[in-house]
Amino acid sequence: MNLLEYAAKELLVKEGIPVAQYGVAETPEAAFDIACKLAKRPLVVKAQIAAGGRGKGRFLNGLEGGVKICQSPEEVKQIAQRMIGSILVTAQTGEQGQLVKKVLVSESIDISSEIYLSISYSHSTASLLLMGSRAGGVEIEKIAVENPQAIVKKFVLPDYSLWDFQAREFGLDLGFRGKELVELSRILKSLYKTFVKHDASLCEINPLAMDRERKFWALDAKITIDDNALFRQKELLAYRYETIYDPQESEAIRSGVNYVGLDGQIGCMVNGAGLAMATMDILDRFGGRPANFLDVGGGADQSQVENAFRILLSNRNLRVILINIFGGIMRCDLIAEAIVEATKTHRPSIPLVIRLEGTRVKEGKIILENSSLEYLFADDLEDAARKAVQFLKK
Repeated sequence: MNLLEYAAKELLVKEGIPVAQYGVAETPEAAFDIACKLAKRPLVVKAQIAAGGRGKGRFLNGLEGGVKICQSPEEVKQIAQRMIGSILVTAQTGEQGQLVKKVLVSESIDISSEIYLSISYSHSTASLLLMGSRAGGVEIEKIAVENPQAIVKKFVLPDYSLWDFQAREFGLDLGFRGKELVELSRILKSLYKTFVKHDASLCEINPLAMDRERKFWALDAKITIDDNALFRQKELLAYRYETIYDPQESEAIRSGVNYVGLDGQIGCMVNGAGLAMATMDILDRFGGRPANFLDVGGGADQSQVENAFRILLSNRNLRVILINIFGGIMRCDLIAEAIVEATKTHRPSIPLVIRLEGTRVKEGKIILENSSLEYLFADDLEDAARKAVQFLKK
């Protein structure tokens, strides 16, 4: 789960990381009120979407940039009016862009330098990876490719806290000394605490700016929370739907179905994440594009299958539905019954290809044959993929 910038900053503030005064608005009027309360000028208005590159992005309404400097509350209101409810396109959103529902209004900082700082997982070393660079800011991705030696890396074992000497070593490698080194070490330890405390997979400050008085400020923040840990991060659940722009994905979360929307036209319903990924791979091999990843789970019941069908059919781009079920934990006859019952309520008007294999598969086939459901049966996964793609081409 990706947190929007304002939510990420809320977590940083709780751990004592310095952040410029800000407020979050959902209307131009609220943005104006926040601007009036902030003492410093100029002010910064930042579109809140779950993607980077906002400063260089463009709105479909013609406004250039998702980060704007304003000199007055009136200007803040005008900019917020153009941002809120509009689509912002950046290098990370793709051409479809993302809808801006909120803006962050913040005091500006007189910057003398920018630093990149992040903590993430290193699966290859089974450790946490600390990364930093004196060349922070919007060009950090380009710098990482063209000048990798400008990136300082340090690996830390996740079983232990970040020790003071480790934080100081990291700061020294970045070229800091004296009071600046002490403050940077404190901020790094607070970022590490945020990472562990909230079950994050990424905590990033870019830039961590230094002002003319040599003080540090977190001007932007990106935090990704491990979805598997949300059951113990209940205070963060309120942010869960803010970064979901696909209505099918939003409905899937409410229904307990694992769903990720894609840009193809073949709707997939599969039980098991590995089998679902294999299904998408083989569709691609035969020239088809899956419309989704959908895993109803190894213990799918009639309710889950019905919810899955409802979510699939709400996608107007679908031209074929492929059901690929391997009856391991659940028997094939029970799955077949669930499919028949689900299609009584949500009758598909497009071709339906079914591949069924596993425990009591013969009984499952008989149930499907005796039903009024119109479908095409496939012998195996390859056969199912071929038939789905053939339907699509027709």
